[in-house]
Amino acid sequence: MSTEVPLVVGHPFLGSLKELREDVLAAYLRAQRTVGDVVRFQAGPPGMRTEVHGVFSADGVRQVLASQAVNFRKDNPTYTEIRESVGNGLLTSQDEDYVFQRRMVQPLFTRRRVNEYAGAVHTETIRTVAGWKSAPDGVVDVSADMAEFALRAVTRILFGADIDTAIDVVRRRFPVIGESVLRRGVSPVRLPRTWPTPANRRTLSAQRELYDVCDRIIAQRTAAGEQDERDDMVSLLVRVRDEDGSGLTADAVRDQILIFLLAGHETTATSLGFALHLLAGHPEVRARARAEVDTVLTGRPATADDMDALPYLTQVLKETMRLYPAVAIMGRRAVADADVAGFRIPAGADVYLTPWVTHRHPDYWKRPETFDPEHFAPDQEATRPRYAWFPFGGGPRACIGQHFSMLEACVALATILQRFDIDAYDPPGHTVPLDLGMALRPAGPLRVRVTARTAEAAA
Repeated sequence: MSTEVPLVVGHPFLGSLKELREDVLAAYLRAQRTVGDVVRFQAGPPGMRTEVHGVFSADGVRQVLASQAVNFRKDNPTYTEIRESVGNGLLTSQDEDYVFQRRMVQPLFTRRRVNEYAGAVHTETIRTVAGWKSAPDGVVDVSADMAEFALRAVTRILFGADIDTAIDVVRRRFPVIGESVLRRGVSPVRLPRTWPTPANRRTLSAQRELYDVCDRIIAQRTAAGEQDERDDMVSLLVRVRDEDGSGLTADAVRDQILIFLLAGHETTATSLGFALHLLAGHPEVRARARAEVDTVLTGRPATADDMDALPYLTQVLKETMRLYPAVAIMGRRAVADADVAGFRIPAGADVYLTPWVTHRHPDYWKRPETFDPEHFAPDQEATRPRYAWFPFGGGPRACIGQHFSMLEACVALATILQRFDIDAYDPPGHTVPLDLGMALRPAGPLRVRVTARTAEAAA
């Protein structure tokens, strides 16, 4: 028989409201340590109180994302806001819509197709770090630079030669959309979007401009027809056909493009920014990763074919994603009563999985708070449950872009290590303040000191 989920004891009047608002990740981590792997939070005064459930064990995560996935849907307020802001693409669609979209889009994410994007990633990496040689005192903000790199890389892959048409609009307007999604997703009262409040007007203006630039490019690709041989993702989506010969509507293509933009640039920026910051503070790890890159590449550009030959660099990236998962919290809503890890989750409950917590669970990690790529050595990976590490989700809704994300990060990081020595700028023990936006990110700059390497040293 299922056990009632234990309550995290909070303030008599406000419950856990203060703790969740001040630092939700710390609140979840503390709950796992003091209460257990499945918990309930209550927040707000009586009569206005909300309740959420946290699931932190690998087996509980497996049940929610995989074995009982049909019962845990993307019906919570945040996903609703994303749908209304950027459309009903793969990230937010459900049921038959999702099955159809996944079938149509899957050919664009085969390993062979994704591997072709390595050249674009290399080009944008070189462009991003070109100014590092002249940085004052050699100090650069890798958070800002990797955000610009990731934005340009995904925009180039999506829009191809039209990157310059789209990049400025995306750069200016996506933050407005993201801020709106976050604000409305956690607000207990959401005013109708049609009301002409200042926030609604800003969001609507941003949405219109984003839609307009996408629609113009989609119309150009559609007009070109089957003779269009461009291989950017807009062109591929316009040309993709189902078994019966039907394709995606222009609106459906736009929805997928905007979802890929939303999901594809902040996450990679987070992983690369923190990877460089961690390497700067860990000389032994940095030296080993750089030696592997130099040995494998011998000065030439990294390609997709090199990924399997760079296992330690991959371990560095996986360990970075363990400590700083770009999607630090994942939400679902239970359709019916369920048993998760021996506890009863009632129908209608909002359930939150927290990679930030599970990736630090002492049952799965020998040194939970320590940056150590050996956590992902093959012998250690083999001893852990599948869902002890899940930065890309899992189950039937696992991220379709997982291989692309790893390829992009691996090629970019290898390219940077070829060209620059990276050293710590902040003092030992410096704590990076975090901002839980659409993706986890530093609340301020991530500064490192860079020194250009000679061609001979990198060869």
